[in-house]
Amino acid sequence: MVMEEMNHESAMVTPGEILGKSSELRPGRGAYAVAGGNDIYASLTGRRSILTPPPDSPDQRPIVEVTGHKAHGVVPEPGSTVIARVKRVMAKMASADIMCVGEKSVREKFSGIIRQQDVRATEIDKVDMHSSFRAGDIVRASVLSLGDARAYYLSTAKNELGVVSAESAAGATMIPISWTEMQCPSSGQVEQRKVAKV
Repeated sequence: MVMEEMNHESAMVTPGEILGKSSELRPGRGAYAVAGGNDIYASLTGRRSILTPPPDSPDQRPIVEVTGHKAHGVVPEPGSTVIARVKRVMAKMASADIMCVGEKSVREKFSGIIRQQDVRATEIDKVDMHSSFRAGDIVRASVLSLGDARAYYLSTAKNELGVVSAESAAGATMIPISWTEMQCPSSGQVEQRKVAKV
């Protein structure tokens, strides 16, 4: 049993893997718990380890941590603001590559998904993904949680979140002219977007 525990402790884990129960452990670096849930998840790739809490700590649950296998780079956490590049837009969601967390560039590749219900705060059922984002757009979003398939669920449902930079069909950087439109300075063509208040 002791050997099993030791092997388990030093196991490699990836983002989204369950590290243990929050009733038995508490999350440390590289780990997080979801409000209302019982599981603790890894937020980066690395080795799982369990630390004994300080004797004077009021919470005597052991601390579970994930130590990154690379130099500690910044990692998206629920609640953090990220900058991402849209890869693909589908009917119900858009996929994106996370490039920065806060003002720091990421060292590892993290994927994000913006679901239709997370694009804006109002008239959610009327959201058209293709009128909100296009492939290549740079968006500012907040991290909701770690979703399926190792991708973070992202939200742009605040005024300051959404598309911050986009190229027109003519290859020019477009200028925002409203909350829902950007204009190409070269051709004058207007394209629809979920624009961030910059």
